[in-house]
Amino acid sequence: MAKDKKTDSVMSPEDIADEQTQSGDSAEMPEAQQSVSGMSPEQVAQAQFQIQKIYAKDMSFEVPNGPAIFREKGQADVKMSLSQRVEDLGDDVREVVLTVTITATLGDKTAYLAEVAQCGIFLMKGFPDPALHAVINTVCPNTLFPYARVNISELVSHGGFPAITLQPVNFEQLYAQRLQEIAAEHQGNASGGNGAGQANQPPPQFSTDS
Repeated sequence: MAKDKKTDSVMSPEDIADEQTQSGDSAEMPEAQQSVSGMSPEQVAQAQFQIQKIYAKDMSFEVPNGPAIFREKGQADVKMSLSQRVEDLGDDVREVVLTVTITATLGDKTAYLAEVAQCGIFLMKGFPDPALHAVINTVCPNTLFPYARVNISELVSHGGFPAITLQPVNFEQLYAQRLQEIAAEHQGNASGGNGAGQANQPPPQFSTDS
């Protein structure tokens, strides 16, 4: 997973909003339909993906070794972990929560801990199950991560440390790797006689460490 790099400038939420949509919180994203394979042209035409709301559900910042940590010299080692969960709100609407956790250490001491639970409420209608799983695990976190990145940077800088900018995350690659792992697990279970009925279960949400 990507590690941070120091930078002099950070994108503002307004910049992100301009990049992702020009029509407010509720915006159609045709690229969601185009980003998944195995859909017929008719399915693509009927599928709907809409951002209804993006918001920060929870944010936290800790400096467990302050103020002594500010006297330590050297560059902090920063690690990032990601997790995601989804809640079905009904009527083809889902809340997707992308949690980004940053742990910075200096030697054997924790410099700071920063965590942001970035949420989105999305309408996802008309997608066949495999395509729906792909949209949830790729398009949704790709939409949420830039907001979480800004919030993490602000937490760190307001906490008395140099601001960081997290590098982009390839959620498509993460999802593909997870599908390969699940396929390997199913193959192993099938060879052991325990894999019946499991192949069609939806893939779990990702949880990764840098």
